[in-house]
Amino acid sequence: MADETAGPRLHEKYTKDAIPALMKKFGYTNPMQVPRLKTIVVNMGVGEAVANPKLIDSAVVEMTAITGQKPVVTKAKKAIATFKLREGMPIGVKVTLRRERMWEFLDRLVTIGLPRVRDFRGTNPRGFDGSGNYTLGLKEQIIFPEIEFDKVDKIKGMNITFVTTAETDEEAKELLGSLGMPFRS
Repeated sequence: MADETAGPRLHEKYTKDAIPALMKKFGYTNPMQVPRLKTIVVNMGVGEAVANPKLIDSAVVEMTAITGQKPVVTKAKKAIATFKLREGMPIGVKVTLRRERMWEFLDRLVTIGLPRVRDFRGTNPRGFDGSGNYTLGLKEQIIFPEIEFDKVDKIKGMNITFVTTAETDEEAKELLGSLGMPFRS
């Protein structure tokens, strides 16, 4: 960033453009009523780590490169014999992004990551959970420029959950749309 006092670009867009637009559309009287993005949770399940534990290490490295934050290794909650899975085995990594890192990640996802998805026609508008949160699934981590394609041992997908303060899916969709999320119609 050239100017250290300026916050993330997308946060400025939210305060300057999205808040007034959402206030007008939904008839809010106070800017604090406007829904906002609380956190972004990025989760990468690595089921093959049961057979090959080294995959967790590569997932940690890739997730750190993508999000700029060290992920937490998630462990199996219960044993599933058919998958040779025992309780406590590492089976994935997740990161919860807040504040600047959250805005920077969303900016990179919308401007760089999603346009690099093959046959991309927009994100699925049915990924809302009924209480204003949106989950987006990606099939491959290589859409992010931070990942060096030559060093990828396995293509791993990830789920990205946008946690908002919106009370309805319509408000959340309008919020994410105003931040540049390309929903397909």
